[in-house]
Formats: sequence, structure tokens, C-alpha cells
Amino acid sequence: MKKFLFFIFIVLLIIFITYIFYFLNVIPHKSYDNNYFNILTYKSNIDMDNDNVDDQTDILQNAKEYIKRRPKYKSKYYSTGYPNDEYGVCTDVIAISLLNSGYDLQELVYQDILQNKQNYDIDTIDRNIDFRRVRNLNVYFKNNHISLTTDITKIDEWQGGDIVVFKEHIGLISDKRNQNGIPFVIHHSNPFQIRYEEDILENRDDIIGHYRIS
Repeated sequence: MKKFLFFIFIVLLIIFITYIFYFLNVIPHKSYDNNYFNILTYKSNIDMDNDNVDDQTDILQNAKEYIKRRPKYKSKYYSTGYPNDEYGVCTDVIAISLLNSGYDLQELVYQDILQNKQNYDIDTIDRNIDFRRVRNLNVYFKNNHISLTTDITKIDEWQGGDIVVFKEHIGLISDKRNQNGIPFVIHHSNPFQIRYEEDILENRDDIIGHYRIS
């Protein structure tokens, strides 16, 4: 009897650990694409950097190129504005993906703050860091780009290349989806992150913004 109970305990422990690893995305999640859910992939009619790739696709592709570098997580100040080393934070996923698609967030956010400072909770303007703060990006995107639903069950309204903002975090929507059609998120959240493209939206209750650049 004791052996049987010990065996049950071990099985339950393995199941529990497996669940935790799956929840934390240590174990990769199976992914699906838009075609699986009969969702038409959105294409922008704008190509800001004239590279013959529409903005929506360009932003997504550039995000994937950025995370291939496996940037290390560290919050640092750069006189260049954009990180010029192997480090970065969540906002850099967005900023660098947009920069390589023809959108210089450093300049865009700076100009928007100069013209609409009352919208931002800023005492001293600093163009080198203001565009790397989540709260500022949320204000900028809300006032300058397309605001979309924050209801993740409306799966056809979420497209790879969109931007999702949480209360204290930001990420880019992937073209991968989980079995419920909820998209993965390309993001950089902590120094111990194993994967940068993860199935996390269903585990978050703090989505405050969902935006599309063009």
C-alpha cells in the first residue's frame, strides 16, 4: 500500500511539475497559423521604408530577427537612445522592430511629447529614454496609431505585427497561435527568459492597449 501511495505521489508530482513548466513556457507550446482558423492575414498598404515589404509583415519579420540575437535583459541608459550592445528590455523589441521598418520611435515619441506634453506624465523630457518607457509608448500609440480590441477572444482581430501593451510590459503579436486561436507574443521580460516568442496572452489580465501601426 505504501509503495502504491508513493507511486501515486510521484506521478502527481511529475504532472504538477510538467504543468508548471508548461505554464512558464519552459516546455514549448504547439502553435498554429491563421490558415488553421480561417483567418485572413492582414497586410498593410504602407511600406514606410520602401523595401517592398508591407509594414505589418516588415515589423513582424524584424521582431523575429531581433530575438534571434537573444538579447540579454538589462535596463540601461544609452546616449544613443537605442541600445548599442547585447542588452535590451521589452520596449526595445518594439523600438528596434519599428526602426528597421522605417519608424524611428525615438524621434516620433520625442516630437509627440514636445507637442502634447500634457498627455504624458513627464517632468523632464529626455529623448534618449522616453521612447523606451512602456507608459509613454502606450500614450504615443493610442494617440497616433490604430487602437484595436483588448478582448483576446476576438481572435481574428489580433494579427502578427500588432503591438500589445500591458500595465508594465509591452510585446509584439506573433503570427503563431495556440489551440484556441490566441496569438503568441514576441517579448523580452526578464534575465532568465528561455524563449522570446511565447503563449502568454491567456495568462494575463492586465492588457491595456492593442495597436496597429498602419
